[in-house]
Amino acid sequence: MILKGSQRGNAAQLAKHLTNMRDNEHVDLHELRGFMNEDELHAALQEAEAIAKGTRCKQHLFSLSLNPPEGVHVDTATFETAIEMAEQKLGLDGQPRAVVFHEKEGRRHAHAVWSRIDVDTMTAKQLSFSKIRLMEVSKELYLQHGWDMPKGMIDREARNPFNFSRAEWQQAQRAKQDPRMVKALFKDAWQRSDSPEALKAALEQKGYYLARGDRRGVVAVDYRGEAYAVSRWSGVKAKDVSARFKEPDALPSMDEQRKVIAGLAADNLRAQAREIAEGYKRLRPSIEFKRTQMVERQRIERTGLAQLQKQREERETAARAARLPQKGVAKLWSRITGKYSKLKAENEHAAWQALRRDQAERDKVIARQIDERQRLQEVIKKMRQERSEEIAAIRQEIANYMLMRQGKAVTIEATRRPAETGIIRSRRKDKARERDDPERQRERQRDRGKDRDRGPGF
Repeated sequence: MILKGSQRGNAAQLAKHLTNMRDNEHVDLHELRGFMNEDELHAALQEAEAIAKGTRCKQHLFSLSLNPPEGVHVDTATFETAIEMAEQKLGLDGQPRAVVFHEKEGRRHAHAVWSRIDVDTMTAKQLSFSKIRLMEVSKELYLQHGWDMPKGMIDREARNPFNFSRAEWQQAQRAKQDPRMVKALFKDAWQRSDSPEALKAALEQKGYYLARGDRRGVVAVDYRGEAYAVSRWSGVKAKDVSARFKEPDALPSMDEQRKVIAGLAADNLRAQAREIAEGYKRLRPSIEFKRTQMVERQRIERTGLAQLQKQREERETAARAARLPQKGVAKLWSRITGKYSKLKAENEHAAWQALRRDQAERDKVIARQIDERQRLQEVIKKMRQERSEEIAAIRQEIANYMLMRQGKAVTIEATRRPAETGIIRSRRKDKARERDDPERQRERQRDRGKDRDRGPGF
């Protein structure tokens, strides 16, 4: 389970994020502990912020996200244990705490928020080396549950090199390209080149054209006009780029390069890219309709279960209360004989067992619903992957076209698009059958021999 935590302020913004129903399919306020208001998250976090105003602390909250391994069902008790372990490791035990569960795209994760302010001393809890301590808790969870541990935890040098900032991810999303592919492309081009000319040629083969940036030094412009900072996407320092491009003013400006690209780009290939995008856009409403219907049905099921459990809890509470003598001689006698204490202990144990039973029922429903959502998510992921591959193929064809228009040799073979039309696919299958059928080949040879015998007059 990956644990990521940070100190922060702005309680209102955090509460809004944690209760966001637009970006999450299910939001469950699981626990509010140590606050005056234990029913509403916004009020609880604002209470913590009001207390923090009596101190000099600006980042009075510690926010922790808990993400289990993909494809692993983690019950509520395991999340609670992980939160307790993190709390003890960070030295936040006893501090006011909120726990919220989120579900999205068939995955469930948790958020825990603590107030750092100790009300007895009106000072903030010191959280030194929090990342290292959370990493230790994360490793312990992986080992306890036998989950496959990420390579980055085994060897720090084996971490995924494609780590992106929010700005890089959004930029790649706007360009409809997988950011990991973009970053790998730039890194490979940089490593394989040893001069500005070599880097220029390597990037142009992939459809990126070097230009002089406004503030970011040397950039690469793609066929959409999107600019990529060479240093950021190549994973090198700005001074390394400056050392290689000693005369950046010799490069065309971004506007000039965009005009060149616009003149080189093929209209028919752009039309194909738009056609692909429109085709998948038409599929999205039906998928989104299925998703929203599923989410609404799951919410109704959870609400119904919560109501049934509440009604059952009221009946069981009344039944347990009826077992205890309420007044008079019977109550006095039960206390003298010790029967009252025994019945009270039995009631408390029964109440605890009922809580565990209710939580197990909720976990069972959540696990089943997550399985259902994951099946739909597989369809969505497949659709996204096909779309990404088709866009990448069109992009490669555009890059080749640009090279041809410049009089350069096309050295990269365009990737075959996976979504071929049924007519093309059927024709290819027919040709394959003809190649594999010896009898058909012999018949064609005999026919060609008859044609030759007829002579040129026929």
